[in-house]
Amino acid sequence: MIGSTISHYRILERLGVGGMGVVYKAEDLKLNRRLVALKFLAEDLTSDHLALERFQRESRAASLLSHPNICIIYETGEHEGQPFIAMELLKGQMLKEYIRAGRVSSVGITPASGTLAAGFQQAAAPFANDTLLELGIQIADALDAAHAQAIIHRDIKPANIFITDRGQAKILDFGLAKLSPGPRPARRVSSSKIGDTSHLYSAETGSLAEEHLTSPGVAMGTIAYMSPEQARGEELDGRSDLFSFGAVLYEMATGREAFSGSTSAVIFDAILNRVPAAPLRLNPALPAELGRIISKALEKDREVRYQTASDLRADLKRLKRDTESGRTFSPGPGSDRVRRRARGAPEVMRVAVLPFSNAGGNPEAEYLSDGITESLIDSLSQLPNLRVVSRTSVFRYKGREVDAVEVGRELSVGTVVAGRVVQRGGDLSIRAELIDARDNSHLWGEHYHRKFSDLLAVQEQIADTITERLRVKLTGKDRKQPAKRRTRSTEAYQMYLRGRYHWNKRTEEGMKRGLDYFNQAIEEDSGYAQAYAGLADCHAMLGWNTMMAPKDSFPKAKAAALKALELDPDLAEAHTSLAIAKLLFDWDWAGAASGFERAIEVNPSYAIAHQWHGFELMALGRHEEAIREADRALLLDPLSLSINTTTGFSYYLARRYDEAVEACRKTIEMDENFPPAHFALGSAYEQKGMYEEAVAQLKKGFNTSRAIFGVLWAALGHVYAVSGNLTEARKLLEESKQIAREGYFPASSIAIIHAGMGEIEQALDWLERAYEERSTWLIFLQVYPVWDALRAQPRFQKVARQMGLQP
Repeated sequence: MIGSTISHYRILERLGVGGMGVVYKAEDLKLNRRLVALKFLAEDLTSDHLALERFQRESRAASLLSHPNICIIYETGEHEGQPFIAMELLKGQMLKEYIRAGRVSSVGITPASGTLAAGFQQAAAPFANDTLLELGIQIADALDAAHAQAIIHRDIKPANIFITDRGQAKILDFGLAKLSPGPRPARRVSSSKIGDTSHLYSAETGSLAEEHLTSPGVAMGTIAYMSPEQARGEELDGRSDLFSFGAVLYEMATGREAFSGSTSAVIFDAILNRVPAAPLRLNPALPAELGRIISKALEKDREVRYQTASDLRADLKRLKRDTESGRTFSPGPGSDRVRRRARGAPEVMRVAVLPFSNAGGNPEAEYLSDGITESLIDSLSQLPNLRVVSRTSVFRYKGREVDAVEVGRELSVGTVVAGRVVQRGGDLSIRAELIDARDNSHLWGEHYHRKFSDLLAVQEQIADTITERLRVKLTGKDRKQPAKRRTRSTEAYQMYLRGRYHWNKRTEEGMKRGLDYFNQAIEEDSGYAQAYAGLADCHAMLGWNTMMAPKDSFPKAKAAALKALELDPDLAEAHTSLAIAKLLFDWDWAGAASGFERAIEVNPSYAIAHQWHGFELMALGRHEEAIREADRALLLDPLSLSINTTTGFSYYLARRYDEAVEACRKTIEMDENFPPAHFALGSAYEQKGMYEEAVAQLKKGFNTSRAIFGVLWAALGHVYAVSGNLTEARKLLEESKQIAREGYFPASSIAIIHAGMGEIEQALDWLERAYEERSTWLIFLQVYPVWDALRAQPRFQKVARQMGLQP
């Protein structure tokens, strides 16, 4: 079949053969040559009723689901009597193969090493704890999504879980899926092309009819991973999948199957009557809490097992958070972290670098203490197995006398770096210290007296010493990373620090002054990649905050980011700024996603990359993924006002308004003068019909700064309009048009006010102008509730298609 065309797919190569048939790599000729996997039912099985039913069932069940950790089914079809399924083409390996090989190096993670407890035979090396938790959370999330649609997989095992090259888990093969008892989701899928399948759907619910999916009293699945109730042929619900998932976790944690034997009868007996060896006996490096989670998942009585996948996921997420912050210990005199270190497994630490104080008291030197802090954060963030809290969270402590234990508790870190800087003329004095955040004990401290011209060298020395004291295990290559010097010019570095100092004010004036200083840094050193990244950041944020026309800001942001990447391909800030420009100006969804993912790959601690990846996912309507990405950003930067607001806004766009209100209120409690939080809260209030509260919040946003001025203006005008206050709405509308005549004001904001007033044609006119000017907030066209009044209009749909937001 190689080279032949099936439907609109050209067969490129054979990927593999299994019991049900053969899988090919193919090219989709309709959709920009997208590569897919085509799975054909074996020719000798096409007349086998049960095999055909299972093949059809796989496509129908998976089609009900849309989740990043479930393999996507694009369509089904038939070629010369052979049914096929077109599905997502994945790069990586089955979890089964990773377990057998005893390594997971191709996704950048290594399993725990060392000799297992005496008396046990090692089948394969167990996974590293952080890897196991990350993959376990993803699989649990996918099961939660399936169970929410009342679909039970019934064959969860390592051979049905794929791990991509990027470390993402994907559940495959829903060929044994069935509907669980209870309410069915009211969701219909498009009918299959494999024969007439209309009789397999419930007319009432639009779901697969249960009697066509399974037979009572028949045990279906893979024996070693069956639940006790599955082995007995009893009625199943989602808890059966959780038992099977527990068996998978057990195998990942220990390298051994939970239930094994020489015959099926022996395995059935083990599942029904025997408790597997405690995971901690097989792998002493395992956190005690993880052993408890696995044991609870493997409870034979389903009434005391985990009741939902979401509960299991929550426990895994909690353990992951506590492990990363250094708060998790195993029983006995030694901590789990010490045990893992002794066994050679990588340790993930969380560190906060507090703002160095400007002890000299000279306000002109404030940029220097801030800059040294930020540079240390940047240097340490390059290290593997080290998670550094970002600048925005730690700078909440600037100018405050704080206790390291308090900081550790608030930021979930185990270690704190603190210091002070004094500059007197050409002399520089820096004091740095390392503090254990659990008990406030002093781990290390040193005083450095240098000439100002030695600023770069002393920062590198501090970073190297901290790295050594934290005992982060690095490869030879990684040991060079903290000392990677971005420039050798002290003058250029000084200008760069001044630029970042003003950029971090996030005001229009601050960003424009930042541009001046970054340009001066480039004049001193034309090969200074970070300075170009600073230029890109300033231009991108001026455009995003509606302070500058998109066509005046984003081309400059792209050019600066590309230059930075030409000089340093591993600069996470530049990857992020380029991706922001692709998202907001080019509407290049795939390019933006790739850029954010690359930034995160280069620097997993860069919270802003996670935050903007979340925006991209929101724009595409992938709300659950967006919320998870916002949560990841929040874990890295828990005190960031911007990221906290992003979390609230992600709930708002997902139309989960109560959760949006709660998140935004928490942000405003942190700082009541942050405009985006008032915008998101006011917008959520509007959708709840709380118009007075919405107006009050949006007005508060105006009283602070010009950030997102045009967006706030539009939101307030829209609330006035939908609440019946057309006089105030009309007033804002006319004022906005006057501003647009005199300078820049986003056309999308004017369109939104017209839409709220029910002036559909005028709204569409301004929407088309917004498309021409490439208004930044148009990325949310498909999900922003204020556009609901226009969605059915052909002109609206045309704009969405032109932006690539609709087929």
